[in-house]
Amino acid sequence: MVQALKAKMKEQKGFTLIELLAVIVILGIIAAIAIPTIGNVIKKSDNKATVQEGLQIINAAKMYVADHSNATTLTLNMDGSGTLDATAGTGTNIPLKDYLDHVKDDSFVVNVTFTPATGKYTYTLSGHKSVDLVDKPGAGVGATKDGVATEKELIDYTN
Repeated sequence: MVQALKAKMKEQKGFTLIELLAVIVILGIIAAIAIPTIGNVIKKSDNKATVQEGLQIINAAKMYVADHSNATTLTLNMDGSGTLDATAGTGTNIPLKDYLDHVKDDSFVVNVTFTPATGKYTYTLSGHKSVDLVDKPGAGVGATKDGVATEKELIDYTN
């Protein structure tokens, strides 16, 4: 029985050094391709999260305007101490902190303007990281390098 086991062991062969090196080289090539690709995916997802935060800020401004239906010209930010002039429907440095949660970049300003001829509000975001992203060439359809981001520019953002 021991003789049969020894004979069986002699028949088994392991991997040669060349085969092991070939496997290591193949794994190295796969890693060299995969690591930069994963880095690009992470960067793109961070950029998209920043743009979504910009959209969240504009949506918070819309909720503020909906709550204050007499608003016509406003400057909104995260922690401002301004007040809304109820008679004129204008105000500056009005805080949005009650309308936003978990905003990483809180140095933004949202300017809201009401156009009576069209009956529509215009929302522009400035001072936020998403503005820098949408102002880059090729960032989206209709993107302009003007230091502000509109809701359309944020929605159309591609990277």
